[in-house]
Amino acid sequence: MKKLVTLLYFLLSGSFIPYLCAQSLNELNKTPLKQEVYVQLPIGSIKARGWLLKQLEQQRDGATGMAEELYPEKDNLGKNTDWLGGSGNSWERVPYYVKGLVALAYTLDDPTLKAKAQKYIDWTLNNQQANGLFGPPKMKDWWPRMPMMYALQSYYEATNDQRVIPFLSKYFKYELNNLDADPLSEWAKARAGDNMEIAIWLYNKTGDQDLLKLVEKLKQQAYPWIDIYSNNGFYFFGDDFQPKHMVNVAQALKFPVVYAQLQDLPSNLEAFAKGITHIMRDHGQPEGLGSGTEFLAGTSSIQGVETCTVVEWMQSLETAAKVIHEAKIGDQLEKVAFNALPAQFSRDFKNHSYYTLPNQVQNIHSEHGFNQDYSTGLISSPYSGFGCCRYNMHMGWPYFVKNSVVATPQKGLAIITYGPMEIETIVAGNKKIKLTEETNYPFEEQIRLKVGLAAPTSFPLILRIPAWSVKPSIRLNGVALKGVKAGEMFSLTREWKNDDQLELNFPMEITTQTQVNNSVSIARGPIVYALEIKAADKVTKVHPVAGFTDYETHPESSWNYGLMMDKGSLGNARVMKSKIMENPFIAATAPVKIKVQAKKISSWGLDYRKVSAFDVPFSPVASAEKKEEIILVPYGSENIRLSCFPVIGEPKKLNKNFVENFDHGMARNWVFYGGGWFWKDGQMNVSSNPGSGGYGINGSKYVANGTHFKDFVYQADVKINTTGDVGLMFRVSNPAIGPDAYQGYYVGLDQVKGSVLFGKADGQKWTVISSEKFPVEMNKVYNIKVVAKGDKFDVFINGSAEPSLSATDAQYPSGSIGLRTYKALASFDSVKINTF
Repeated sequence: MKKLVTLLYFLLSGSFIPYLCAQSLNELNKTPLKQEVYVQLPIGSIKARGWLLKQLEQQRDGATGMAEELYPEKDNLGKNTDWLGGSGNSWERVPYYVKGLVALAYTLDDPTLKAKAQKYIDWTLNNQQANGLFGPPKMKDWWPRMPMMYALQSYYEATNDQRVIPFLSKYFKYELNNLDADPLSEWAKARAGDNMEIAIWLYNKTGDQDLLKLVEKLKQQAYPWIDIYSNNGFYFFGDDFQPKHMVNVAQALKFPVVYAQLQDLPSNLEAFAKGITHIMRDHGQPEGLGSGTEFLAGTSSIQGVETCTVVEWMQSLETAAKVIHEAKIGDQLEKVAFNALPAQFSRDFKNHSYYTLPNQVQNIHSEHGFNQDYSTGLISSPYSGFGCCRYNMHMGWPYFVKNSVVATPQKGLAIITYGPMEIETIVAGNKKIKLTEETNYPFEEQIRLKVGLAAPTSFPLILRIPAWSVKPSIRLNGVALKGVKAGEMFSLTREWKNDDQLELNFPMEITTQTQVNNSVSIARGPIVYALEIKAADKVTKVHPVAGFTDYETHPESSWNYGLMMDKGSLGNARVMKSKIMENPFIAATAPVKIKVQAKKISSWGLDYRKVSAFDVPFSPVASAEKKEEIILVPYGSENIRLSCFPVIGEPKKLNKNFVENFDHGMARNWVFYGGGWFWKDGQMNVSSNPGSGGYGINGSKYVANGTHFKDFVYQADVKINTTGDVGLMFRVSNPAIGPDAYQGYYVGLDQVKGSVLFGKADGQKWTVISSEKFPVEMNKVYNIKVVAKGDKFDVFINGSAEPSLSATDAQYPSGSIGLRTYKALASFDSVKINTF
């Protein structure tokens, strides 16, 4: 009888789960590295299913699979690229592309994609120089080699190709020996965290202590990211734009947690969270990350985010989740992945938009005034904006899949993010497991986990419980488990049996979050919702590759709505559910929509140049229009959208005495338009703009949209640090990006002309009303005081008894206050208003 049982077990273990062909796990951290760090499963261990698989398949059939045909030049992905031994100069473009291509190819187990990737992998591995350097011999830059190392890492995980480990070992020895003579600079200095992460990965395979020396040297030569994130220091580097470049900021978010594995100090781990807090407070957007066009761009609803930023932000969160075991990291990752990521692409993943905006009511060929401006920056195209994103974007979805579930030091599994997928791996040392995740999450609230094992096995399973979930629950084989709390990682250690089933229930409520100008965004679970706008696509160019076109998107329905809310609640909102389609990110057939009550705001329209909408008006906003019911759809299901909604009500702007000393950072309800503003040493500062190309950088404005003054005494301390002019704005309305893109008055000190000037802007042009000679010294603090009463204005400098300038004008009777510079760097402090 015992022999029969043994035979049955053998047969079951071989035939009951023949699909379990998991590879060995990646190695856990060796000493002296930080212990209790999760490790990613080898690529290919996690297979997407359902709607998630559709996203990968669209990549395969669209922009990723057709990339070589779309970008065939030798400086891009052509046959004569230098990454295949040719005469081209593709720099980061091939490595970016191959990083995502390898991940997609082996996640899908697609032979065609594998073959596309293999030629780059083989050339790279077979053409390493004798000294260890790899890549194009003429390329004197550490940076492009970093994304190629990620490609090699994924390739090795999938294939166990024995060339990879000695190849990387040899390169890292070369790097360690040459960094002193050729230190990190520019992009490599900004993105050293990528290099460090792969060095740690290799150390855990080889135990070579020199790799830890390399990590330390890379850290010392990189930008001081730990200090930058801890102290909100992105703009502290003057003419050096790298630390304020949003892709760098997103990419380096992983830097503190990567280094914390070598130096396990609270300050290193805390820098990650502090950085996100600073970014989201000063530059946050509804879809879960900070703005950047391309530099950090504030909270305005008409500033955007770059596709590269989205995928790099995601990868940094994926890395952080392995080191810091907090549920909120997975919450943040899902918010970006389910909203910002699909929003960047056309519904079929053939096109992308270089920038996307929270309030983006049309996409047309035009400049917008961003720090880095491109006339194609918002249109849907395989060639939108600058070339980096069309190569880097391919890692977004496959990296999300491969990092969704990780292995724990206790030989179990932790689920970081959810979606329809299957996981084949090992637990408890060497026991094969298949974990099936059946769900339409995040479009439904239930997730069903089914365990496949050949024999009962004990191991821990750690489940992320989203913080947004209302009364979350978990059932194991139908029995409710205790201790399940929102915002925590729930650990369940037991002897698991074949066909054990878990049902996770994460009830979702409609919630609102305050955004710029006191507007609100709407979410249900991890999905952010935007107004459903009927849109028409206008083809502007047909490309030689069949099926690929550029197109503008124009609205064919009203978009200028404000929400009807009752005491801050959307109690009138109704959730509408329908069958989930193959691709849920199509607005017309979205599986979950929300109906809310709203009114049009007739005064809210396109800006002066008819390119984008005006920034969302400050709430509450009065409206005499009739009440309507509008439909909201998932943020990522549209290429034009409205996601920062004003709230209808009686306007409540500050119109009495007002003081702002900027003692605790950037002020609430102040918004900058053009250029960049930052807080340091208790004052507001205007950033340097070398390397920028947008017209908006010339006239940078910081406006307190929540104020409304008529007659007053307005004063502030101003220090001009370069040539140009700086001063105070008042009676301002409708600010937009651009030097004169506002309606209102301005008093400034002109260092070049040696004068104090008073003038006005009407959104299209600037008019000088009065000007008087006044010597202006750089790096000297001036107190400017404006006395405004009716149509009469007196300007006093440094407490002078008599006005330095007097003028009259009656065009603008009231409005907001603000600060402004024109082609100058400056600092501002001690803003004060006393009304009559």
